[in-house]
Parts: sequence; structure tokens; C-alpha cells
Amino acid sequence: METRRVRLLAETSMFVALSLVLSYLKIYQLPYGGSITLGSMVPILLLAFRWGLRVGVFGGAVFGLAKMVLDGWVYNPLGMFLDYPLAFGLLGIAALFRERPLLGVVAALTARFISHFISGVLFFWMYAPEGMSPIVYSAVYNGSYILPEMAISCLILYLLDRRGLLTLS
Repeated sequence: METRRVRLLAETSMFVALSLVLSYLKIYQLPYGGSITLGSMVPILLLAFRWGLRVGVFGGAVFGLAKMVLDGWVYNPLGMFLDYPLAFGLLGIAALFRERPLLGVVAALTARFISHFISGVLFFWMYAPEGMSPIVYSAVYNGSYILPEMAISCLILYLLDRRGLLTLS
């Protein structure tokens, strides 16, 4: 039992740290937050697949808090919660799709999108071009980096699986 706890702590720490490092390997950075990275969601998704919902949500939330501390925007407590610990914690729902990892990626990043979308509508509406609905603006803005991030994560997990390197236990 003690060995399992040590392994859980070690893997969670490693996956969160790897996600943080990958989050700085940016393909594109948007002006008001959000970026397309070289697979920074994959370690958190793997953590969720390997250890389950609770650990996945916890690891994602820790990753989100670390991102908030290291390079977050300070604008509103609710917005910060929606954009960091909640949005990244929602990546843990990938665990519900352990048997179908690509579906898990889509579900997890869709949940992350929804959290950022709500934050965008509530707290970033003023950046919408004149005459554009804050709802449309938030959907387009957040979709512009979440969709590529989803595609990159799916591609990486697909390639890991095809090469027999995707170990979910």
C-alpha cells in the first residue's frame, strides 16, 4: 500500500512538471491568454487514464494553479478559478473514457473549453470587436487554441498507442 502511494505521488509530480515544461513550448500565444503548445495536456490526460478521475482532476487542478502562479492573469477571483484550477482540473474527466482514450481527450478538452468560454463571456467581453456578441467572441477566441490543442493531444496519444507505448495501468 505504501509503495502505491509513493508511486502515485511520484507520477503525479512528474506528469504535472512535464505538463508545465511542455506548456512553455508554444506554437502560438494568444494576446489575452491561451496558447497552442506541443502537447502540454497529454501528461495530465495520461495521469487521469492511469489513476482515475480523482487523481486526474487533482493533477489537472495542481497544474492549473501552477500555471496561474507562474504566468497567470490577475483579474477576478472567479475568472481565475474558471481559467486555471477548474479548466485544467476538468482534464481529469478523461479518466471516464479509459477504454477509448481519444474520446477522453475530446471530452476533457471540451470541458476545459466550456470553463474558458464561461470566463470569456463573463470577464473578457470588453475585448470583443464592436458589434460582436461576447458569446460568439468567447467561442471563437477560446476555440482558436483549444481545438488545435485537442488535435495535437489526440495525435500524440494516437501515435503512442500505435507504437505500443500507451500504457494506461
